[in-house]
Amino acid sequence: MCGRFSRDREMAEVEKRFGLNPGGKTLARRFNLAPGQQVELIVNTDGLKLTSMKWGLVPHWSKDPDHGFKAINARAETLAQKPSFKGPLKAKRCLIPADGFYEWQSQGKNKPKTPLYYTLASGEMFGLAGLWDQWQAPEGKGLKTFTIITTRANPLVARVHDRMPVILPPHLEKAWLDPEQKDPDFLLSLLQPYPEAEMQVRPVSGVVNSVKNDSPACIAPAGEQKSLFA
Repeated sequence: MCGRFSRDREMAEVEKRFGLNPGGKTLARRFNLAPGQQVELIVNTDGLKLTSMKWGLVPHWSKDPDHGFKAINARAETLAQKPSFKGPLKAKRCLIPADGFYEWQSQGKNKPKTPLYYTLASGEMFGLAGLWDQWQAPEGKGLKTFTIITTRANPLVARVHDRMPVILPPHLEKAWLDPEQKDPDFLLSLLQPYPEAEMQVRPVSGVVNSVKNDSPACIAPAGEQKSLFA
């Protein structure tokens, strides 16, 4: 699954990496993005745009966005069959800029889990594949939400979890965001585990365990976080 990730980048870096037109806006660096929060993502509606949506997809047909289905993740293998996802798969796809994601490794009974931080070996930013939807209230109030797509884990992630978020290689991002592309078989073929050889992982501080914490201490290698509070 993917329940927490980071985006330690400023707006200019995001715009350059994903080919966005400079908008003159600022973007806060984020180290502990979590479900329920507003997250910046990229859509292709009349051109590539960076917009903000709430993490946890609420289908447009949901009766109540506060007490209904909220999917933080969607399994790639069943997107074309699930009512919540098959429509967005054809028409509402997105990329979520990130530079790392977290998983927690069990250390045995009655012992705290160790947070692990997965990044590209190159240290570069990447795009997570996602879907979005818009719920509309009868009185006109709208709510845009999104979900992150997961696939089977590569061997590096599989040591801890059997799922991982879909990291799209740069050369496939354009096809994923292409509004003219609606072939579900082709789109599903893009959603593969990222190569193990191009990723790395390290244990990080337990500071990341709380969603209230959102600072560089979250991604600090285990044992180094104290200096960040000095």
